[in-house]
Amino acid sequence: MLNIKIFGIVQGVGFRPFVKNLADMNKIVGTVANRGSYVEIFAQGSEGDLKNFLSALQSKNPPRSAILKVDVNNLPDKIFDDFQIIDSVHEAGDIFVSPDISICDKCADELFNPADRRYLHPFINCTACGPRLTILKNMPYDRERTSMGEFPMCDACAEEYFNPNSRRFDAQPVCCNDCGPEIYIIGKNLRGHDAIKFVRKILAAGGIVAIKGIGGFHLACDAKNFSAVQRLRNSKIRPTKPFAVMFKNISAVKRECFLSDAEEIFLDSPQKPIVLLQKKVGSIAENVAPNINKLGVMLPYTPLHLLIFDFPDEIKDFPDALVMTSGNPSGVPITIDDNGAIKNFDYCDAILSHNRKILLRADDSVMDFIDNRPSMIRRSRGYAPLPIFYDYGKKIQVLAIGGELKNTFCLAKNNLLYSSPYIGDVDDLRTIEVLKSSIQRMSNLLEIKPEIIACDMHPRYQTTILAEKISKELDVPLIKIQHHYAHVLSCLAENNFGGEVIGVAFDGTGYGLDGTIWGGEFFVCDSKHFERVASINPFVQAGGDKSAKEGWRIALSFIKNLDIARELNLADEKNLRGVKFLLDKNINCVRSTSVGRLFDAIAAVLGVCKVSTYEGEAAMRLQALAERSNKKFRTDFMNTDEIFSEILNGRLNGENICDLARLFHERLAEMTAQICEELSFKTKIKTVALSGGVFQNSLLSLLTFSKLQRCGLKVLRHELIPPNDGGICLGQAIYALN
Repeated sequence: MLNIKIFGIVQGVGFRPFVKNLADMNKIVGTVANRGSYVEIFAQGSEGDLKNFLSALQSKNPPRSAILKVDVNNLPDKIFDDFQIIDSVHEAGDIFVSPDISICDKCADELFNPADRRYLHPFINCTACGPRLTILKNMPYDRERTSMGEFPMCDACAEEYFNPNSRRFDAQPVCCNDCGPEIYIIGKNLRGHDAIKFVRKILAAGGIVAIKGIGGFHLACDAKNFSAVQRLRNSKIRPTKPFAVMFKNISAVKRECFLSDAEEIFLDSPQKPIVLLQKKVGSIAENVAPNINKLGVMLPYTPLHLLIFDFPDEIKDFPDALVMTSGNPSGVPITIDDNGAIKNFDYCDAILSHNRKILLRADDSVMDFIDNRPSMIRRSRGYAPLPIFYDYGKKIQVLAIGGELKNTFCLAKNNLLYSSPYIGDVDDLRTIEVLKSSIQRMSNLLEIKPEIIACDMHPRYQTTILAEKISKELDVPLIKIQHHYAHVLSCLAENNFGGEVIGVAFDGTGYGLDGTIWGGEFFVCDSKHFERVASINPFVQAGGDKSAKEGWRIALSFIKNLDIARELNLADEKNLRGVKFLLDKNINCVRSTSVGRLFDAIAAVLGVCKVSTYEGEAAMRLQALAERSNKKFRTDFMNTDEIFSEILNGRLNGENICDLARLFHERLAEMTAQICEELSFKTKIKTVALSGGVFQNSLLSLLTFSKLQRCGLKVLRHELIPPNDGGICLGQAIYALN
């Protein structure tokens, strides 16, 4: 008899029913059970049948599963009459929780089949699809430990649930039109299909609707209706930040965007992330994603989404593209319940909700592509909390709190690092409360009791204050890690790299060891130590927090000449004189090496964006301009002061701003590559790790990759962990593990 333990994503994906059917096919008797951290099988049969069974377990596993390790031991035979799924028994160990999974093709077919008993059922699911993480209370994954435990199965669903030949055998969220959750319009006596029809009428007429999904609410309107989009912008107080668009199908996407094979694979994958695609000149309203050349695109991933697009009612011309943006007030995590929706979405024409509780928020994941390879911008629904393996640390339990912006936290145990779903910017007390409750829930779920707390070094970050509080409450050590070093370590962790690297960290802001703002750093480092060996030329940021939003202030600190500033119309006279006074007297000024702020300054000089309404706006608009230029430039080395002067002179001489934007990207990439080449010559290190939010810029990243490779250097880059602050919790955890 074999005792088989299978580790990985093997719960919530139909693995036990798969094992049962496979055993019956191979004349195997025994049992299978969830053990919380793994699936355990006792298998008894002939030597040949056991060999076939063991091989098929790993080669024919369910499509949504992921086997990471298999332990096999021989035991004395026992008496089994057949093969059974037995009750789950919890045991401590490594835990792998399945993320939420988009609706599968088989369920989608049943959804629109009038002969199927789940015809038009908004919560149709099976072992291959549906909610997982967001409904889970604790492990092992069984119905009574999910928010579906509140909904008793009807006889028909129970029969499927207990039938080994059913596709819904042991599917924990199973339900139908006669049992399970229900959708409704808040404040109106409209439920079920009547609620869907009501929402469709509003959206077709140009209205705005809040829709509760798997991980939170979305705000939706017709993406082709300029007035509807503008009303949503005004209501959400979101002047220009791009909205994501959900298209009915791939055909609609291809009408509006360019789509490569690699992008299509991820767009239509079980994770269904938002993918940033190059826009065509099409019918999507210009104010959906103004001033940039990319559109955040996703496909329907719940049965309710499909029903909203394609419900059989009297509406014949329903939009095939809907704005589908996160349902939250500015700066606050996504709303997950009716009370929050009523409070936050009073400007909506309707709120479509349901009574299945969301236990853990999960915003949509966002992904770009660089050189046909993924580049994660926001890692959340569909990906979190899949762990990263890191083989070089101690086997201790760690909580890494993450950063202040784009917050995610990380829990580490036994060389497994679990990054949380996206939380958001932690500059609001409501976000702190969500962060605290999410840490508690995931710690319980993963059975992690932190022995070390890790956080950023910035003394005034809310995350630092929270880390200090948790450290005292748990009476465990607190480790503070420099922001940009954590960025580089997150890249090492994603690539499972334990050696020494030249680390390049370019981002917007971070607390430096010398008390200044860092953000354009070159390190020689490994997972235990770092040395800051170079940076871009320091400049002055005047005006405190305003300088992070008003790029003209940074431009003026470079220019220093009011006459030139006036010629460029950087700002009005009062503001120009005020900031010049601060610079001259060194009042409310701080030294900075932030590449993010350098982008802001260049954008202001070129007249592209003098004041940003959202983080990264100036850089995104600058990249969009640069990608319109086909001009070739010499590969001259310049430092950042010289680069700025070259762009400024070109602007004053009336050169094309698209060419100047491209020149800036080329010069910055060349400078980065040449500094790395020089450091490599001195240190003999041949590997470069690139991290930080600036490397979300696909043009700069692509140019930098190619120039580093030209120098004969190996490049470590991010793919499925964000290079921005959404990834630094991983780097913090790595340092704590070492």
